[in-house]
Amino acid sequence: MDRGFFLTLKEKHMEARDNNVLELRGETLGTITNQSSAEEIFQNRTLRPILKLQNDLFIQVFINYAVKQKNVFFTLTPDKKMIYIENVIHRDIKFRNSLKGMIIAFFTLDEYAEYIQLSSNLNKRMMNMLIERLKSQIQLIAI
Repeated sequence: MDRGFFLTLKEKHMEARDNNVLELRGETLGTITNQSSAEEIFQNRTLRPILKLQNDLFIQVFINYAVKQKNVFFTLTPDKKMIYIENVIHRDIKFRNSLKGMIIAFFTLDEYAEYIQLSSNLNKRMMNMLIERLKSQIQLIAI
């Protein structure tokens, strides 16, 4: 068999994967206008649906992280818990990269190519959105 045949199979597989990912994620969340920046479009078309899809997993991952950190989080006041969430995601690079990987795993190939071009700004948006999402669900985290 020639090399072109294998490339075609690979392309079909990746196209099917992208379609499955998009179907799992669902629709765009948020408003996109003609004035929207590339980052805003990516945020509403890609990041928000992924964060929504992965929400329950993010909560469990955070709870597991807090338990492994000697349960300190669970003894804090509500205000200090909010600060803790923010600090952990900003300062613990290994944990942050793990969370980022959980998001990037649901990119299509085209979205990943776009992400690479805008990664610095999109990483900030991703983590800020995730922080706000976790903070807004503090009652689910603070078992």
